[in-house]
Amino acid sequence: MSRSRLGASILALAFGGLLLAPIAVHAQTEGMQRRDDRRDDRGAARDVKQQGREAGRDAKEECKDAGGNRADCRKEKRATKKHARKAAHDVKKSD
Repeated sequence: MSRSRLGASILALAFGGLLLAPIAVHAQTEGMQRRDDRRDDRGAARDVKQQGREAGRDAKEECKDAGGNRADCRKEKRATKKHARKAAHDVKKSD
């Protein structure tokens, strides 16, 4: 009888401890919200810049295929990437 009481009390303490344990909750404070928003903005800006790099490569390749000289093709690629950087900045700094 003593063993069953001991076993029962151990089980009761174990399950009671589980009931009293804090439940994991993701409480979002304002600071955490802002940090998440900035992270999302940086990710979106990164995607825009990557698309700009790809567009710049494509523009340079098209220019070279059309018979343009290297300097003009390089300027076109540079301008495409510049516009992408500006667009990424606008995405990052928009409210």
